[in-house]
Amino acid sequence: MTQPHEDSAYTSQPETKKRERPIIAIDGPAGAGKSTLAAHLARRFGFLNLETGAMYRALALKAIENDYDFDEEAPLMALAAQTRITLEPQLDGNRVLLDGMDVSRRIRETDVTSAASKISVHPHLRAWMVQQQRTLGEGGGVVMEGRDIGTAVFPDAEVKIFLDAAPEVRGSRRYRQAAPRSRAFEPTQEQNSARQSPDPMTAEQRRLAEEAILRELKDRDYRDRNRAESPLRPAADAVILDSTAMTLDEVLLQAEEIVRSHLKHQLA
Repeated sequence: MTQPHEDSAYTSQPETKKRERPIIAIDGPAGAGKSTLAAHLARRFGFLNLETGAMYRALALKAIENDYDFDEEAPLMALAAQTRITLEPQLDGNRVLLDGMDVSRRIRETDVTSAASKISVHPHLRAWMVQQQRTLGEGGGVVMEGRDIGTAVFPDAEVKIFLDAAPEVRGSRRYRQAAPRSRAFEPTQEQNSARQSPDPMTAEQRRLAEEAILRELKDRDYRDRNRAESPLRPAADAVILDSTAMTLDEVLLQAEEIVRSHLKHQLA
């Protein structure tokens, strides 16, 4: 990964090239279910699933391990220049390698999630990430999910979905994801069975834990939506999919229909 010039314009657009296969861009706030949706659409339509947020998480993990200040952009840029981040698409998501080491599970932990949100506000670092992400997806045939795929990384993506949900609903999902017996959107039959076993946490402890997750999520929303460069927002031509009152199956089916309606000729 090469370091960008400090004076490179963040808003520069990718060169227009005719792609053989389309790009599906999925953007949205934390906890909306982007990873679940991206993995499903990639499997359903035979595309690669590239989770760009994992790149921020991987760099954030390296910053944590080397005791870097998240507020200082120049040292983080120097760290990025010495970092090798590889995404290996799998059936159930991405295997993430940081300098050759598998960190796929570690980058999902709370401290890394928080750090990734903080380093992502730096404009030159975002510019560097955008260039890496464009390189990953420029050939098409990919589902890319993140915060600014449809607005900054691939504004010419053939399909753009902005997946959203009320903060309280996203916070609840994140809380359930934090437990090993849960998943996004709704519990499975196995998870329901597991919940019948004794829970070591009291009702008050669960309430406090969920409130803490919701506070962190709202803080991240604020940083994402109010950063100076590429704030979180739907692209003008994105289809907004609000999953607040939807089940997982309903979200997946509606997203499939959105993709088919935009790619009816390419998918024929």
